[in-house]
Amino acid sequence: MDRVVVKDLGIHFKVHRERRRHLRKALLDKLSGRGQYKYIWGLDGVSFDLQDGDILAVIGRNGAGKSTLCLTLSGIIKPDCGHLEVRGRISTLLGLGAGFMKDLTGHDNIYLNGALLGMSKAEIDRKFDEIVEFSELAESVDSPLRHYSSGMIARLGFSIAVSVEPEILIIDEVLGVGDEAFRKKSQEKMNDLMRRAKAIIIVTHSLVFAKKICNKALWLHKGKVRDFGPTERVIDGYERFLAESTGQKFQMGPAALVD
Repeated sequence: MDRVVVKDLGIHFKVHRERRRHLRKALLDKLSGRGQYKYIWGLDGVSFDLQDGDILAVIGRNGAGKSTLCLTLSGIIKPDCGHLEVRGRISTLLGLGAGFMKDLTGHDNIYLNGALLGMSKAEIDRKFDEIVEFSELAESVDSPLRHYSSGMIARLGFSIAVSVEPEILIIDEVLGVGDEAFRKKSQEKMNDLMRRAKAIIIVTHSLVFAKKICNKALWLHKGKVRDFGPTERVIDGYERFLAESTGQKFQMGPAALVD
């Protein structure tokens, strides 16, 4: 079954042509209808597809469009052109704590973030105690998030995200969260999610991890697809590209997500 179908996907962003703008010039531009803007394509003509059982590694240099793709697949960014079809419930592990409101309590943010992930109130009610227990924040759950440390916010965000029962799991380079014991627990939970998901999309800079876990790879370069297909072939081409562009042999780093 096709789980994800992407055809000629395009996302563009409007940016100022000039870094510094005088107020008078800005007002004149607005009154005259002349906008000092240009459009930059974050994704340009991206196409790929995933079936049940596929684990896709999304690779490429910083700024290639990897995170933009994840946000688009998750429904956070609307495509400007092309076709996108995602069949199944999505769980996303992107920026942990994204969408949180600092003036609300941990309790309220669980409901807010859970709703953003597509969970109903009844489902959040049922999983609330499990989320709090996993996050190890029972003593702080009724305090405003502005009193939380960044680590506590990340733990809460992770605990909410992994409470969703996904058919499609999207992971954007999520590293260890919390102390050693919590990182081990988080890794075990992620492994469980990966076993149960129908299709998985993982942004990673670890080519060792990608070759070990993923059966497909998507190489993005400046918003365009440089290659898509079997992991070994795509990563071999990416390694050659890195070696040529840096003038030295590229050394693959340690696995970032799963041992």
